[in-house]
Amino acid sequence: MTILKNRLFWPSLILAILLGINMFTSQQFLMIQDGHLFGTLIDILRGSAPLILVALGMTLVIATGGIDLSVGSVMAISGAVACLLISELGDQNSVGSVLLIIGIAIGASLLLGLWNGVLVAAVGIQPIIATLILMVAGRGVAQLITEGQIINVRSEPYATLGSGFFLAVPVAFLIAAAAVVLTILLTRRTALGLLLESVGGSPTASRLAGIGARRITIMVYVVAGGLAGLAGLIYSANIRSADSISAGSLIELDAILAVVIGGTALIGGRFSVAGTVLGAILIQTLTVTVVAIDIRPEANLLFKAVVVVALCLSQSPDFRAKVFGRFKSRPAAREVAAA
Repeated sequence: MTILKNRLFWPSLILAILLGINMFTSQQFLMIQDGHLFGTLIDILRGSAPLILVALGMTLVIATGGIDLSVGSVMAISGAVACLLISELGDQNSVGSVLLIIGIAIGASLLLGLWNGVLVAAVGIQPIIATLILMVAGRGVAQLITEGQIINVRSEPYATLGSGFFLAVPVAFLIAAAAVVLTILLTRRTALGLLLESVGGSPTASRLAGIGARRITIMVYVVAGGLAGLAGLIYSANIRSADSISAGSLIELDAILAVVIGGTALIGGRFSVAGTVLGAILIQTLTVTVVAIDIRPEANLLFKAVVVVALCLSQSPDFRAKVFGRFKSRPAAREVAAA
């Protein structure tokens, strides 16, 4: 069947199964309280917002044939900058001041993305090495900003980013959804998507064709930095503090998994924004499900790895052909032997 060959069929099926498990194991899967939506489903959507934002940027970077391992550190720096500046405000509930600080934090994240882009596109350093530099150094910068301490804030406007609601829906998820819609419009309704795929497919050929491959490469790293910074703001706003050690820890690996699950080729050239979003929600749902079915914390990562491996194998046409083709060939072999 054609639907079985679609790369998004198996992730969608597994997501539906996981949501079904949560529906039966959770006493509050979806409910309305005080005019807001609550429950496990809303927790999944709100918890997936930072990963969706990071994975979106990762998708664009991977589409050009690159990789960004520094997104977790950028998250930590963004949250640290915002919480440090907010903690020094006389009135932490001043909306104007908080918005200005959010802009400063995102601006810093864009500069970090620009740093990665210049190292990759202008200097010529391999993407995995260039972003590894910021991955290591950035975490140290975040700890220097916070002086190794957890900075707590009491700003209600800032907390709205992580735990607020608008029209009964979490603000964090609405921000992620807006970023997804904007990304789809820019990559599928303009020539930008084709340019990204051409650069990822063959940077040399794209340059010879007159495409500014270097500018596009720098641009995607800047966008990835900005989205990671926004994710860091949501994360720190949700816990109302800046934790430079745990903020964004290993999120780059989950982002890469989300991209792969969504059908984007790691070698560049082909990408799927919708698939990435599906992959990010699937990963968050898997995390919530592990807790819901009372799997031991020590086995959480192992269980997650097993499910991801099974999912990737189910998406592989070669693997399905070998497994199901072997079963199909057995009756034919028996008929030949009987003859």
